Amino acid sequence: MKLHAPSRSSPCWVGLLLVLASAGPIPIAEERASSGDGGDAPVIFCDDFERDEPGKWEFTDRAAWRIATVGEPKNRVLEQFQASKYEPPVRSPLNIALAPGVDVADFTLDVRVRSTARDYGHRDLCLFFGYQDPSHFYYIHLGKAADEHANSIFLVDGKPRVSIAESRTTGTNWTDSWHKVRLVRQVENGTILVYFDDMERPAMTAHDRTFLHGKVGVGSFDDTGMFDDFTVRGERFTAAAK
Repeated sequence: MKLHAPSRSSPCWVGLLLVLASAGPIPIAEERASSGDGGDAPVIFCDDFERDEPGKWEFTDRAAWRIATVGEPKNRVLEQFQASKYEPPVRSPLNIALAPGVDVADFTLDVRVRSTARDYGHRDLCLFFGYQDPSHFYYIHLGKAADEHANSIFLVDGKPRVSIAESRTTGTNWTDSWHKVRLVRQVENGTILVYFDDMERPAMTAHDRTFLHGKVGVGSFDDTGMFDDFTVRGERFTAAAK
C-alpha cells in the first residue's frame, strides 16, 4: 500500500509524518506549534490531501467532493466541485466536510481556501465548529458582502441559523487566488475569532458558549471551492474534560 510523506513546505510536515493514501489522514503526534502558528497548543490533526481520495472525512454528500490537482508544481487539494444533494433539517449550509475523529473544545484551525464560484454578493466559503449533529453547530460564513445572512459567525441551534457576530468586516475580499483563514475558539469565555489573510487583526469576533466542543470542518453554503493544509491545534475533547 502506497505511503505519502508531506512536503517540507506543508504545515503537515511534523516529525516525518506519513499518511496512508487509501485510508485518509492520520492524526499527527502532538508536536508543539510555534507562537506564530497559533500558539503553543499541540497539533492534533493535519491534512494536506496529497493522495487520490478524500479518505475518512464526513460529508453531507460525498459525490460533491474530490481530490483535485492544481498549480505548478502540482499540488493536491480537497475540492467541493458541485452542489451537494442534501437538505438540512433547518436553514443552514448545504455543503459540509467534517475532519475525521476531531472533537475539540479550545482550538486554533488554519486552512488555505480558494473560492471557485462566480463573483456575487453571497459568494462564500464556510468553516464549521462545535458540530454536534445536523441541526446543532456553529459556522463561519465568509461572504463577499455582509448582511444578516452573509459574512458572519452563525449559530445553528435547532432552528434556522442566527448571526452572533459582535464585529465583522463589510465583506470578504474574494479573488480567484488562494487565501489563508484562521479560526480561534476559547470556550471558557466563549471567544470566537476569525482571521482572513491578515493574521493580526480579526475579520470577525463573537462570544458564545452554546456548544463547548464538537467537530470541525470546511465547506460552503451553496457555492464551490477548494481547501488545503487543514491544521487543528488544541486538545481533543474527552468526557472527563467536560
